[in-house]
Amino acid sequence: MKSAIGGKDLQHTLMLREQIARPISTVGRLVITLIEQSGAIFILLGKILRSSIHLWRNRHLVLDQMLLIGVYSLPLVSIIAVFTGAVSAWQAAYQFEGLVSLDYLGAGTSTAIFIELGPVLTGIILAGRVGSSIAAELGTMKVTEQIDALESLAIDPVHYLALPRFCAATIMTPVLTIFADFVALLGAFIVTNVLLGQSAHIFFDSAQSTFELRSLLGGLTKAVVFGATIALIGCYVGFQTSGGAEGVGRATIQAFVLSSAVILMNDYVLATIIF
Repeated sequence: MKSAIGGKDLQHTLMLREQIARPISTVGRLVITLIEQSGAIFILLGKILRSSIHLWRNRHLVLDQMLLIGVYSLPLVSIIAVFTGAVSAWQAAYQFEGLVSLDYLGAGTSTAIFIELGPVLTGIILAGRVGSSIAAELGTMKVTEQIDALESLAIDPVHYLALPRFCAATIMTPVLTIFADFVALLGAFIVTNVLLGQSAHIFFDSAQSTFELRSLLGGLTKAVVFGATIALIGCYVGFQTSGGAEGVGRATIQAFVLSSAVILMNDYVLATIIF
């Protein structure tokens, strides 16, 4: 009888220990995976930087990617930016009401746009449009063995595929951010002028009175890092794709989710460093 009770106690102890160990082992596997993937991404970054000595020879590939990443993203960036500026001005007016004069709307919205809204929202847009596109393109090439064919021809995939996309995204993201800043500021002015009756003189004088070059350059510095992050993660996910068409679909989603998360983390780190 005692042995039966002791056996039940031992079995209960083992089950309890397993229940405790299961979440710990799951977290441990996630941490190890995160460290491994972070290391692999930085290794890819090192390969891209090493291959940059051949950049001038394949400059036409960079120009093609700048067209795809930059020019073709203008319509979407414009739509998002104008409504971002409009809603930021309307929300600022709501917050200022009864506390701060609405004459400071230009100052508040322009500073928020230059420092935060412009670069971050542009980065998120490009993560969805460009990062996922890069992952899908390279992932398709990976599963159809086109990358293996390049390697068999002694063509480095990092040099031929990753480097042009990385350089183009790093260059065009701050350019698109400048455009988004201008369009968002225009959207904020339209709201303050049409719905709140504020003149252009008051709005833009307020924006000019608090303008600091550090705010604009800080936002553009963020944009450079965001662009590099989007292209780097898109290339890494694309090169790691497997599993046919289903794997390409997973890679597309993974590139967008991972890029968006890293953009927000980088935004916090850069904000604490710059500002």
